[in-house]
Amino acid sequence: MAAAAISHLRRGAQRHALLYLSGRRYSPAAGLAPLAAVAARRLLSTSVESGSGASSTGEGYKPPLFDPFRAASLASSAPSIESPPIEELPDDAPPPEEEPGPPAASEKDSVACQHELEGLKAWVETVRSRVESTQEKEAWSLLGRSVVNYCGTAVGTVAANDPSTASQMLNYDQVFIRDFIPSAIAFLLKGEGDIVKNFLLHTLQLQSWEKTVDCYSPGQGLMPASFKVRSIPLDGNSEAFEEVLDPDFGESAIGRVAPVDSGLWWIILLRAYSKITGDYALQERVDVQTGIRLILNLCLSDGFDMFPTLLVTDGSCMIDRRMGIHGHPLEIQSLFYSALRCAREMVSINDGSSSLIRAINNRLSALSFHIREYYWVDMKKINEIYRYRTEEYSHDAINKFNIYPEQIPTWLADWIPEKGGYLIGNLQPAHMDFRFFSLGNLWAIISSLATQRQAEGILNLIEAKWDDIVANMPLKICYPALEYEEWRIITGSDPKNMPWSYHNGGSWPTLLWQFTLACIKMGRRDLAQRAVEVAEKRLSDDKWPEYYDTRTGRFIGKQSRLYQTWTIAGYLSSKMLLACPELASILICEEDLELLEGCACSVNKSARTKCSRRAARSQVLV
Repeated sequence: MAAAAISHLRRGAQRHALLYLSGRRYSPAAGLAPLAAVAARRLLSTSVESGSGASSTGEGYKPPLFDPFRAASLASSAPSIESPPIEELPDDAPPPEEEPGPPAASEKDSVACQHELEGLKAWVETVRSRVESTQEKEAWSLLGRSVVNYCGTAVGTVAANDPSTASQMLNYDQVFIRDFIPSAIAFLLKGEGDIVKNFLLHTLQLQSWEKTVDCYSPGQGLMPASFKVRSIPLDGNSEAFEEVLDPDFGESAIGRVAPVDSGLWWIILLRAYSKITGDYALQERVDVQTGIRLILNLCLSDGFDMFPTLLVTDGSCMIDRRMGIHGHPLEIQSLFYSALRCAREMVSINDGSSSLIRAINNRLSALSFHIREYYWVDMKKINEIYRYRTEEYSHDAINKFNIYPEQIPTWLADWIPEKGGYLIGNLQPAHMDFRFFSLGNLWAIISSLATQRQAEGILNLIEAKWDDIVANMPLKICYPALEYEEWRIITGSDPKNMPWSYHNGGSWPTLLWQFTLACIKMGRRDLAQRAVEVAEKRLSDDKWPEYYDTRTGRFIGKQSRLYQTWTIAGYLSSKMLLACPELASILICEEDLELLEGCACSVNKSARTKCSRRAARSQVLV
């Protein structure tokens, strides 16, 4: 408990310093400089050592030796993952002067964090002691069989464990970053944090490896899409073997697309792990801090884009095949916003991090305004687009993206309810993708990227269109499906993405846990319970499929794998969250009004600039 208390004091000091700097227009206060320097030295000197049986309570974890399987391809410029020795302050050094304001707030914040941790641990014990149904016990047994071990420790779960396709596993026998997230949440909610900690640290090591496709390497910070544990002969000895991790950064994936969402999910999971276990020493490690910064630097790097949204190619997220989502897909933007919110809590406060924190705050503000203002559609907004004038050339144009009203699909006017709306799937110059994408909308609610009114509207739409989005199996990955000539052109005639199948309007049970989170945040547990009851009728009897086909999700997917791990884990996570909704706080981000206070964009009276902070804050109150 002493170690946990010290850890919370550190995090409380960092959070307070962040708010303090934000209130000072994100400039380090001179009075806080000595204190920040000492805090930084103490954080950098934090050592975490233990054997392979590292616990999730803060004793630490010792990374394994470097894998020789990839030794030849290690980037020469990769940052060291070992914590460098830091010279401690001499005993006779004068103590730094402390201002009375910040420490008091820090103590108050630390006490609140300690109470939060104790409350979460109590709810975890409640989850562990609850009586499970036969279906839940089966799911836990299947999840346990999917666990992958490396050098004697659990490091993840395979994507699927379908015995009927054992000879054609493709990459379903690998540990995918995005696929492991619901498994990690299920383990954390059950009080089993070791596997999550091992996963976070091993994938962090893989981040520093060189990734090359046709003699070209992406930027540092890219996390792998997946990895596989392989056994190779030791020093040419055919009788002795050693285990190595073999990652895939997209160079072996279908379409050779880099997984943009992997790093975002990694940051989100790191925060959830720290909050529920109290093991904040993990995120304070130098190698973990370096990993966070590399991901952020990759996402926040300057480019040609005029918008705060991330520009990505098709297939760079859960929808990993050609589906016309290239550009600025909502799923990536929602995860990006959530990862920035999580990273802002975890980045250590020191003299070298002020510019990064300022960049995070500025991007959060601009991104929230952009999504809330331009991605949101309801009946009123659609009617406004219907009357748009085009070819406007001015700084105060209403139709800023030159959207042609003829783009409004015929199905939309009759489909969208009077009360409700949603965030569209994509926005680019002269293009709006009006499809409803479940993951992006749900995570916009969870992360508070959507305003309160918009979040309520999204759930109202799902409830009103239950037969379209949920029907016989929750939830549609997108609605509606691409059909006929549109399917041929946009998907390239992809036979796996036939209309109402797979990513093209298929029903994915793994989305259930994210729907549950969104409903809990908005006080609509009844909706989540209703969806879980729908899923329970079929999942076990159907052998836990990956996805379902047809407009109403009646058929098991034509190429769906059975015993899909994230289907199993998503169901378990939903059941535990509904039993103890207080545990949803490890993933939820509440609206941050302080983020929208003050302006760092140097707005003047020119029509060329518009203060996104003030506009974004005004929408919170709508």
